[in-house]
Amino acid sequence: MTPLLRCLAARSARRYMLATFPRNSSHSLTASAVRCLSSSSPLRSATTSASETQIFHDVEPLRKYRRELLLSKRTVGLVPTMGALHEGHLSLVRQAAAENSHVFVSVYVNPTQFGLNEDLASYPKTWEADMAMLSALDKELASTGAGRISAVFAPSTKTMYPTMPPDSSIPGAGSFVEMRPLGQLLEGASRPVFFRGVATVCMKLFNICAPDSVYFGQKDIQQTVVIKRLVKDFHLDTEVRIGPTQRADDGLALSSRNVYLGSRRRLIGLVLSQSLRKAEAQYKAGKRKRGDILWPANAHADSVVLEQDALEPGQRARFVVDYLSLADPETMEELEEVDEIRGAILSGAVKMLPVENPGDGEELGVGGGQIPVRLIDNIVLNPVT
Repeated sequence: MTPLLRCLAARSARRYMLATFPRNSSHSLTASAVRCLSSSSPLRSATTSASETQIFHDVEPLRKYRRELLLSKRTVGLVPTMGALHEGHLSLVRQAAAENSHVFVSVYVNPTQFGLNEDLASYPKTWEADMAMLSALDKELASTGAGRISAVFAPSTKTMYPTMPPDSSIPGAGSFVEMRPLGQLLEGASRPVFFRGVATVCMKLFNICAPDSVYFGQKDIQQTVVIKRLVKDFHLDTEVRIGPTQRADDGLALSSRNVYLGSRRRLIGLVLSQSLRKAEAQYKAGKRKRGDILWPANAHADSVVLEQDALEPGQRARFVVDYLSLADPETMEELEEVDEIRGAILSGAVKMLPVENPGDGEELGVGGGQIPVRLIDNIVLNPVT
């Protein structure tokens, strides 16, 4: 069948489905998913409205749409997010669109990766702003001839965890995927259920969306290692693609949680990236021993802690260093010496404590400066060639 005939047949099928199932019925998303698809370049023109991006809340309509794309030899890149989108997310969507004809974006705040006392309830939820950002980006992609944002998957928790409510306790009741010991190191040591929740929800998303490629940011570097292990160990038919960390002009790694910081904590939060850069300089200078690489990073963090402690409460931004790590790039286990053939990962985490004695008119961020903010960052030490 020629592309034109295939297109006409698809349109006829769509008209039949729209006539049969009203738009407010449970079949409306399925009906609207019928497109004029072929194995050539995307058929949507640069002038097509970005409103053609479809929003799916249920599994079966999305799976049906994915099957249609598969039969038409279209490729899908999946960008999993928890919403509160920023330029880091958009850079991953651009990468996915450059490498695939269709991009799926998932927007779901996954409860199982939050501990019982973590910030699930206050995690920023900005659905309308997120959809506006994706709509604007889809128009941008249309003008460049890249792949398009075809689907946004925004499931409910009942959809993602259909058997029983999600459980963030330890050991917890439910169906989980765990990566041991990888998921218990570094971030996993401080947040014991975090990577269990990440691996579990990613397994679900990969099964539902069947992407050719999945896209994650390097900022969450241990997460990328966990996802690569998940794909390898469970023989998942997808490729893990890693986009570079996106930073503000001052070097702070972009994160959805940065909206909590406010001006005082944001300025001092730069201590993490500054410390890691000092360690990186040691590696570039030829140092390979753990102590030689990490001591300037630890010394800088300690000095900033002392400086802040010496200030009046209304001026300071106190924080706690969780860890500064020099780890193997595949296992995330700590290294005593860097193997030049393998390289290493520098990473760290700090916890910004609530603002003390906020001043009148002070820019405090979402939550009035009273929500503790965990900042993470990393630098890859590349092998020496």
